[in-house]
Amino acid sequence: MQFLDFEKPLEELFHQMDKLKEVHAKNDKVDVSNAIKELEDSIEITRAKVYEHLTPWQRVQLSRHPERPYTLFYISRLFNNFVEIFGDRQVKDDKAMVGGMAEIDGIPVMVLGQQKGTNTKSRQMRNFGMANPEGYRKALRMMKLAEKFNRPIITLIDTPGAYPGLEAEERGQGEAIARNLFEMTNLKVPVICIIIGEGASGGALGIGIGDKVAMLENTWYTVISPESCSSILWHNWENKEKAAEQLKLTSTDMKGFGLVDDVIPEPLGGAHAKPDEMATILKQYILGALKELTPINADKRINQRIDKFSKMGFYEDQVAHS
Repeated sequence: MQFLDFEKPLEELFHQMDKLKEVHAKNDKVDVSNAIKELEDSIEITRAKVYEHLTPWQRVQLSRHPERPYTLFYISRLFNNFVEIFGDRQVKDDKAMVGGMAEIDGIPVMVLGQQKGTNTKSRQMRNFGMANPEGYRKALRMMKLAEKFNRPIITLIDTPGAYPGLEAEERGQGEAIARNLFEMTNLKVPVICIIIGEGASGGALGIGIGDKVAMLENTWYTVISPESCSSILWHNWENKEKAAEQLKLTSTDMKGFGLVDDVIPEPLGGAHAKPDEMATILKQYILGALKELTPINADKRINQRIDKFSKMGFYEDQVAHS
């Protein structure tokens, strides 16, 4: 188990737990059950204290935790009869974007999202969850297929941004994302978008236009990462924590601004601490959203979707006085 810098008190307790289990493994006649129970209680108490008042930067760190569940994990836990769809029928199959037809509690759906790798080799293959234009065109192909067969769409967002390379720009990165925004606005089927990790810039927004947009508790959603913001404003990464605070990027901030509809609670310790429990919580949210959205007339749902995004943001009119 990997620990973040602010989780050091937990790391020490887990090390003590490992030593006790090691002693028991070497000599099963040694009774360590009481000591283990005391340590488990201490871990829960310490975990509650550590996670009681997390800073925005600490939530950013949690969203990037290497053991945090990714899109394919949730697909395997939440959905049945998953049939993956490959390629955009123009260039190639983008491994950073995954998805396909599936069922959730017997309900036919289309599920898709960005996928990060779980080790060095797979991270390179998945391009660290940064999709190229063909990834967004592949996502749009899946969404239009879902519309054709009247399947609700579920998108799971987890990306540090769309791939910023020269070749991606040459193949129309901006146009691909813009096309998705336009098309998703007018989809006739219910669309549920959930940020499960990082939600950065147009890379997240490219599959983020929905009737319901939700964030897991320890995720972030904004136009730029704290590190990039710090490098622009202060010409270094040293102020990334300050940038995270000023960007107002947490799920609570986004809900307060009306930019997302719901915040989905995570188990104590974050999604990576109890991934199966997190999957159960997420499944209940999705089923509830489907139950709410499915009965609504398609045209009405589209108008509600357009109105919701049209009302986002705020500004002041300043009348010039002569």
